[in-house]
Amino acid sequence: MNTMLRKSVLGIAGLAFTGGVFAGPIAAHADARPVEGKPVAVAVQGDKLIPHGVQGAQSKIDLNDEQLANAKAIIAATKKAGLPERAAVISIATSLQESKLENLGHLGDRNDHDSLGLFQQRPSSGWGTPEQITNPEYSTLAFLKGLKQVDGWQDMPLTEAAQTVQVSAYPDAYAQWEQQAADIVAHNWNS
Repeated sequence: MNTMLRKSVLGIAGLAFTGGVFAGPIAAHADARPVEGKPVAVAVQGDKLIPHGVQGAQSKIDLNDEQLANAKAIIAATKKAGLPERAAVISIATSLQESKLENLGHLGDRNDHDSLGLFQQRPSSGWGTPEQITNPEYSTLAFLKGLKQVDGWQDMPLTEAAQTVQVSAYPDAYAQWEQQAADIVAHNWNS
């Protein structure tokens, strides 16, 4: 009986591992570093900031003063919109994927159409004027307005919520930033 139980447990664990390997996100940018060999601890943040736990391998970048200021601007705009910390986590993870929390202007030949700002929003898609989109508060409030229109955003995985608003060519890439975004929000929400 113990042998049969052990084989069942090992079989289930093998299936779970295989599913995780094939369902994990693909890093869209080579300059992001996956967190190396460290288990992700979400016990403290679990229900409020990361209700589903992180999905797949996580990436992390070191933030400079400008990037940290942009993250704080996203948090302030989220509070201004009257939304919870989870909305700030989704917003920051989205910005980490789209611009690495850099308020990007027009990048010339490297520009994706007319994408600008923290969220790479497009004036031609109705997000606002170039001046508005490159204003961190405005662009965050525009993103959050889109997020609020997603039925059940509070209860869905981060990557689904972000993708529904952004309509990215890399829909699973947002998930890799969830832990860093949650850490930023946990550290700065009350400051």
